[in-house]
Amino acid sequence: MKNPLRNYNGRLFAGDFFGGAIAALIALPYGLAMASLMGLPPILGLYTSLFAAPICALLGRNPVLIGGTSSATVPFILGAVRSGGISGAAKLCIFAAVFLLIFCIMRLGRYVANVPHSVLAGFSCGIGGLMVISQLKVIFALKTPPGGWSESMFGQLMQSLEQFRQFHWLPALVAGIVMLISTLVRMRYPRAPGPFLGVGIVVAAAAAFGWKVNQVGNIPLSMPPIIGFTWTPQDVFKVLPSALGLAFVASVELLMTSRVVDHFRGRHKLVKKVDADMELGAYGIANLICGFFAAPTSVGIPARSVANVQCGATTKMSNVVHGALLWGMMTVGAGFIAHVPLAALAGVTAWMGFRLLDWGTWKRLPKMRLVDAAAFLATAAGVLIADAVIAIIVGCSLYALRYLLLRFVGAPAWLERQEQAASTHEQAAAATHSASLTTTSSASK
Repeated sequence: MKNPLRNYNGRLFAGDFFGGAIAALIALPYGLAMASLMGLPPILGLYTSLFAAPICALLGRNPVLIGGTSSATVPFILGAVRSGGISGAAKLCIFAAVFLLIFCIMRLGRYVANVPHSVLAGFSCGIGGLMVISQLKVIFALKTPPGGWSESMFGQLMQSLEQFRQFHWLPALVAGIVMLISTLVRMRYPRAPGPFLGVGIVVAAAAAFGWKVNQVGNIPLSMPPIIGFTWTPQDVFKVLPSALGLAFVASVELLMTSRVVDHFRGRHKLVKKVDADMELGAYGIANLICGFFAAPTSVGIPARSVANVQCGATTKMSNVVHGALLWGMMTVGAGFIAHVPLAALAGVTAWMGFRLLDWGTWKRLPKMRLVDAAAFLATAAGVLIADAVIAIIVGCSLYALRYLLLRFVGAPAWLERQEQAASTHEQAAAATHSASLTTTSSASK
């Protein structure tokens, strides 16, 4: 059996350490906020990451994929909390985990992993936009509008623009400093932990100049008890459909995020089919354990995973570091974390969102095949207007529509010419990109 630590060295550990550290920083406010939105004790959002990290590091197939709570799962778990309290959430999450294991056994993950690349790019872009928009209210310290914030990211963007004249400059400055430092460090030292350095500088500046900005504050730490619940015949019709829906949403977001992470790692070929199935199994086991404590369902999180990669993480050790440092921040480092400005963490999340916007695809958009361009735009817009799963279904349905059109009607001459020209352009772009990756790889050795 091959020893995974045989060629492990200090340089690899440094990348895994800083990648896991910045992922933990992002996880801290996000996990608390997601659990609160679900109607659960905020600390449970952090325990999702703590419980899932070691299991996914041991059993997961994507070494740098970081899991945690997701906004896509909020409607399911919130509905369970409203109808059955915290035990209702535990019941739902446990059966959703069982469905994930069933998906693994039935080898359904490989079908989700075959989503077209343009839909994947649109998903990445939409998630990036979602990350930026979701942080505007923190970066500019905007007040909650009457009736609360919209569930749609597009709606939140409109609400933020309406209040933009009332923004506060100090939190915007804090976030701007973090984003500027992250960008400059990224330009000079691509593998250096720019966001981590930016947060440290902002914390020092806030203490030195007495900046009055909202901070993370004290985190109440207590081990959650195992949640008990009862099962009734009516739950077959009440819980199982919701659990199936939650499992479907979790599996789609998990596998799509895994492919986005592979894209940022420079791996543009599809991974082995069994890897997608095994990823579902790993997260199914992790979520089964989370469910016993009513910790929300864990899925792959683009912000943390891409930050992990951008800071140099390459192995599963980054996932272990992520969990260990998150625990350390909640215990030993709680005093320091309490003084971290929320706007600084929002700046990190927004910066990673800009990184996910896939600017290269936007540049190629006019020369892409019509169906690829339409699928990219529809998926990106769908993530912001509706949700990730609906966006992916809409993007994939355009390919199904194209197939039916060609199968039963035939392609018009203008469409054939356009697709032929687009195919030639894509082949040239792929060759250039491949040469660039080869040169970069050779230079780094």
